[in-house]
Amino acid sequence: MRLQLDAVASEALSGTVYFEIGRQYWGQAGNKSGAALGADGNVIKIKHSYLDWTMPETNVKVRMGIQRIFMPDFVTEASQAFDADTAGITVSAPVNEHLSLTGFWARAYNDNWAGAGNSPQNYLDNFDLFGFAAPLRFEGVNITPWGLVGAFGSNTFRKGNDFYGKNNDGAGALGVAPAVYALNNGKVGRQIANAYSTMFWAGLTGEAVAWNPFRLAWSFNYGQSDTGVETLNRKGWYGSLLAEYSMDWGIPGIYGWYTSGDDSNVKNGSERMPTIEANNESTNGLDSFGTLGTLTLGRDTLVGSTFVGTWGVGARVKDVSFLDKLKHTFHANLMGGTNSPTMAKYIKGQKDVDGYTMFRPDVTPGTMGDFNTANYYGLYLTSRDYAAEFGVTSTYQMYDNFKILVEANYIALWLDQSKDVWGAYTTTSGTRMGGVSTQDAWNVNVSFIYKF
Repeated sequence: MRLQLDAVASEALSGTVYFEIGRQYWGQAGNKSGAALGADGNVIKIKHSYLDWTMPETNVKVRMGIQRIFMPDFVTEASQAFDADTAGITVSAPVNEHLSLTGFWARAYNDNWAGAGNSPQNYLDNFDLFGFAAPLRFEGVNITPWGLVGAFGSNTFRKGNDFYGKNNDGAGALGVAPAVYALNNGKVGRQIANAYSTMFWAGLTGEAVAWNPFRLAWSFNYGQSDTGVETLNRKGWYGSLLAEYSMDWGIPGIYGWYTSGDDSNVKNGSERMPTIEANNESTNGLDSFGTLGTLTLGRDTLVGSTFVGTWGVGARVKDVSFLDKLKHTFHANLMGGTNSPTMAKYIKGQKDVDGYTMFRPDVTPGTMGDFNTANYYGLYLTSRDYAAEFGVTSTYQMYDNFKILVEANYIALWLDQSKDVWGAYTTTSGTRMGGVSTQDAWNVNVSFIYKF
């Protein structure tokens, strides 16, 4: 449940506090759930807390505090680069009837690193982001170019000798780190990266609606990170296209996407586009189970929180209605990986590089990884792995501010089980390891949504 309280002094000044009650599993007492006999859980959270104000005698609006900040995408409706609840300042203003500008600063992390032996503390551990968007609106076409730059200290994600090993306060780096990286043995434990690593993204997204009821939307992003050490870097791109046609009975559409994937060289960094924290309010319009689904439940992102490292094609029909107040959306997707199959050998410990130490950021030191540990909230798919998703979402608007949402989804997964990819193998130390085991996934859920 979420509860938003607005204190409005005037059109130019207001404050907002947004509370959220975390997951509660009925009957469960642990994990702060508080849903067992006796209740009394302690999972109330502050999701947003910010101040809105307008500069006197202008149209410049300012928002300061913990807020949702995201980059635009007319195709997926969910940013593949940055979408997060974060502390920061956002400034926006219209320039004329065609152009408006938005800029922001966000502090993603700071003062979380304890360091070896707790000394020194809180040194080179902040992560700051600066971004802008320039929406352009013309008759029949909307275009938004945007840019994002960032810098994070060499201790922001460090844990021991692992540059991306997370830290004691949970500042995970899975959307920034390579799936696996090799560091020369002589450099392990040394400060070899720049004091501050730099990041950069640029994007262009838009839609053409001049031929209404036909709509064409597109999006392209490029992003990179530079630490000063090639093996720790990450860079890549993403592109997508959507075509749909509005009819009396629904809106049929077809779409596709492609993102760059890792090559077979574990010493030259990652070729996947870096991403920053995906928000559970960010819902992907092309996918509801494999990536980000509806904001009411967290039962999604089975393939990944973003499309990074994958390709896909699909079709959907939106807003199909046979009865009053009842709408359905159907979708079917075929997707695959764009990462080199050779990377699977490094991830699972079947292959090493002489004279180098292998690091797997999301794996306990000394253990091996797999297709499930190497990708941010999802799977690491190679060019020999595939998945298909089928789903339907139904919404019944019972009252003006109360609706019932029913979802049903199914994902079939085909992983390459040969020894060259995810099959049984022998580690470089001589240990025999079994192959991976998977089952197709399905999900049916019902949400009751009341807004007032």
